[in-house]
Amino acid sequence: MKKILSFLILLSVFSSFSQGMDDFIKWQLSVEKIDDSHANLVFTGKLTEGYHIFSLKHDPEQAQGTGLVPQFVFKKSPNYKVVGKPFEMGKPIKHLDDLGTSYYIEKKAVFKQQIEVLTKDEFNVDFEINFFQLCNADGCVGPFDYANKLKVKGFIPTENTSATKEDTTKKASTVKVSPNETIVKQIDPEKPKKTKNDSNLVIFIAGFLGGLAALLTPCMFPMIPMTVTFFTKQSKTRREGIFKALIYGVSIILIYVTFGVVFTAATGTLGLNDLSTNMWMNLIFFGVFVFFAFSFLGAFEIQLPSSWVNKMDQQADRGGYLGIFFMAFTLGLVSFSCTGPIIGSLLVQASTTGSYTTPAIGMTGFSLALAIPFTLFAIFPSWLNSLPQSGGWLNSVKVVLGLLELALSLKFLSAVDLAYHWDILSREWFVAIWFVLFLIMGIYLLGKIRFAHDSPVEKLSVTRFMFALIALVFAVYLYQGMLGAPLKLIDGIAPPRTHSEDNFRFVNGGLETGIVKDSTYEKFAANMHPVGDGSILVFHDLIKATAYAKEKNLPILLDFTGHGCQNCRKTESSVWTNDEIRPLLQTKFVIASLYVDDRTPLPASEVRYSNITKSQIKYVGNKWAELQIEKYESFQQPLYVVIDHEGNNLTNTIAYTPEINKYKAFLEKGLKAFKKK
Repeated sequence: MKKILSFLILLSVFSSFSQGMDDFIKWQLSVEKIDDSHANLVFTGKLTEGYHIFSLKHDPEQAQGTGLVPQFVFKKSPNYKVVGKPFEMGKPIKHLDDLGTSYYIEKKAVFKQQIEVLTKDEFNVDFEINFFQLCNADGCVGPFDYANKLKVKGFIPTENTSATKEDTTKKASTVKVSPNETIVKQIDPEKPKKTKNDSNLVIFIAGFLGGLAALLTPCMFPMIPMTVTFFTKQSKTRREGIFKALIYGVSIILIYVTFGVVFTAATGTLGLNDLSTNMWMNLIFFGVFVFFAFSFLGAFEIQLPSSWVNKMDQQADRGGYLGIFFMAFTLGLVSFSCTGPIIGSLLVQASTTGSYTTPAIGMTGFSLALAIPFTLFAIFPSWLNSLPQSGGWLNSVKVVLGLLELALSLKFLSAVDLAYHWDILSREWFVAIWFVLFLIMGIYLLGKIRFAHDSPVEKLSVTRFMFALIALVFAVYLYQGMLGAPLKLIDGIAPPRTHSEDNFRFVNGGLETGIVKDSTYEKFAANMHPVGDGSILVFHDLIKATAYAKEKNLPILLDFTGHGCQNCRKTESSVWTNDEIRPLLQTKFVIASLYVDDRTPLPASEVRYSNITKSQIKYVGNKWAELQIEKYESFQQPLYVVIDHEGNNLTNTIAYTPEINKYKAFLEKGLKAFKKK
């Protein structure tokens, strides 16, 4: 039996050779110029339908020894020098079966190898692609070998070129492919641990607080005793009344969560990520917040068509559990003029996190805050006697919410200003507007200003006075920020301190960065940018950061960040400026802060379609977003990892980490690993 099996295996191998490699894959060769001294050799294999070739990331040991990966061999020559390892374009397909894990490429495989050109003359690159297999669902053919020559011409090498990797990767804007290919993709890095994103919890809390605020509006608050009384009177027993109230509360949650899910589906998978970076989307959000704010301030009311309300009311009259559901639906429609601005603001904020579940999570928190009072008051109807009477104070809640909406609208205008480098809404202007808004809020709560539908404040209650005091104290706090104070309470909402009219140099006098200002510093100074309080300098270009780190012999702190990332600004202003962290970042690391929402256009030669993001790479931020998704399988910001000069990970990734000891341990781990290498 063993002899027969061996014969069949040999027969299949010989039959594969008899067919020939061209029956399964056709190779196309080209040269992609990077600059006057560097080029990528491009090997494009077009595969027969149904067949695939194994990825360079495939490890046969993880698939019980199956799957032969292409081996690239280049003949040595005085005309060129190979730089780094071969790398492939796109993300391979991951396949799990009984043999283990395989990585392969279908339809078209593109492999590249960077070289350094050492001559002005035309020359050939002799190469071989050895021992690779081509497989389909029925089995594999091969192994095959492919040998050929590539003609290289038209280069003028620069003087004093070297074979170091950071020198040969050059300026990002000259590369047609991702500029970090030679730094990152050709390395097999340590697999980073996935980090937990806390944005869902933040959105849930924001939704819950929004629901509580909605309860205190004139459209919603009077409905509590009316609805609970209806359940208690229409029910034969107290138990039945409680059960109906529970159904009512669950219906409210179901309706709003469904609305959040529909919103996500309508926005689309890629749309959610684009919401936080797109200029027009952010400007629309700014307009929506201002529109809702004017509604709260009494300029007009947002009302749904009365026919919708009447139809839902008719359905509610049917009775039974279905009638209870439509009662909840009617509540949502009737109260929309008050809840609409809160829901709209919440969904806008949820969508800008880039997570596809946050709108539904935000609606869960919002609806839970609405449903709980109806349920509790149905269980304990005597509590209704303790509720305050409806009155002018409900309109005051709307006005305060309107002023808050105006303040929060500036966040979206600021995001556009930062991402597109307009430099219109500086930190001074932003904080000044907030100062005036909260000052007006405090004066209004004291009864000195009246808006539409307001009643005169004849007597100031203790509660109203305390809210007025909080608003006025916060206004004074904001005033200090115009003079350079950190304002950590609004980190991530207001522009960073370095986005002021002069980086607040008139206040801080120019904080020391700890960097030795030698010839290397002077060479790269134009590419360094201050963050936090101005005492820490970062690069926004990974190529330049790597070159500087090589000359200084320092590890790189890779920081995926965004102009609209609130936790990023908190880290820069509170964690990085801590006395235990600041010295490490100033002298022991080179920081590469890559903004995934930077809307600086790329040169036309770099604009391309990405199979990773399934979209066009046309802005600088798109380029860094693609790198983060491909290498770290994450798109949350901030995301930190310490790497060496070749792009190898020296630590696992971490997300927002406000704990100083934990963040320090992360940095020290990366520093220790770098020193060992």
